[in-house]
Amino acid sequence: MKYRMLGSTGTSVSNIALGTMGFGTETDEAEAFAILDRFVEAGGNLIDTANVYGGGASEELLGRWFTNRPGDVTDRVVLATKGRFGFGPDMNDAGLSRRNLDRALGGSLRRLGLDTIDLYQLHGFDPLTPVEETLSFLDDAVHAGRIHYIGLSNFTGWQLQLVLSTAKAMGLQLPVTLQPQYSLVSREIEFEIVPAALHSGIGLLPWSPSAGGFLTGKYTRDVLKLDGTRAGADNPMNDHIFGDLARTDQNWATLDAVKEIASEIGATPNQVALSWVTARPGVTAPIVGSRTLAQLEENIAAADLELPVEATAKLDAVSEPTPNDYPYGPFGVKQRDRYVDSSEQAIQELF
Repeated sequence: MKYRMLGSTGTSVSNIALGTMGFGTETDEAEAFAILDRFVEAGGNLIDTANVYGGGASEELLGRWFTNRPGDVTDRVVLATKGRFGFGPDMNDAGLSRRNLDRALGGSLRRLGLDTIDLYQLHGFDPLTPVEETLSFLDDAVHAGRIHYIGLSNFTGWQLQLVLSTAKAMGLQLPVTLQPQYSLVSREIEFEIVPAALHSGIGLLPWSPSAGGFLTGKYTRDVLKLDGTRAGADNPMNDHIFGDLARTDQNWATLDAVKEIASEIGATPNQVALSWVTARPGVTAPIVGSRTLAQLEENIAAADLELPVEATAKLDAVSEPTPNDYPYGPFGVKQRDRYVDSSEQAIQELF
């Protein structure tokens, strides 16, 4: 396992994070404990969950694991959780208001059996709550010792910059990480989000780095529904993800390249996909979900895998997103170019 700084902080984390969304639901307690033990034994220390995972089951299971393991094991863990979405139909049981976040954070601390969350992440943007209200609450929570660092999840580029600029102007705690969807078949964050994160020293914690299992090589154009896999589960979100992937010829070409490279270097397609994401600019650690101990072992091996230069170049090329000409295509990009010697940039280059 390798280590990187958590955004611009002084805290080191493993270059692969363990996602626990299915703990307590898809993965029973005995298997989950074995996965957690092995992850820490292998040198992993960044563990990610959320208050709504399994209706609180994931945090509760993690709380029991913390209670049942010695301090020299659990003290290594950098724990991340999230708040924003609610459990019930109440009109205030969601969002980034001071009221809801106070309740969400308190509930997470109780379920986890902890006094402090290392990385508390906003699970999504809230257009109804003033960002100043949200940031003031988070700043208070840091000063009260309830959280150490602030993170974001599923924010767009302009939303990320809004939060950063507002926090700086108010002299409040700044977010240090962002969780976006990012994989070889989902690279659109490179247009705005990655540049914004690099500019401000925000560490990226990509979720679904293997595209929900699409890049593991288990699926074909004819067979997308396999029992015991995410695509085979009866879940509208999974149908959306895999339906979109299956309709794109470029995604299948990318998968073919992943499988070819995996065969050449003696790795699995999943390990190739994870290694590619881990090496992308701005990435701190992709979040890998492991429902079984065997899946975890495969993911751990990817932490130390470095792809050959030619393999990375091949994957970059085959999976490169193809935006319209403006604002992210060649014409739009030229509007933002500038040369040291302006005479090098003739007017015909712009139009």
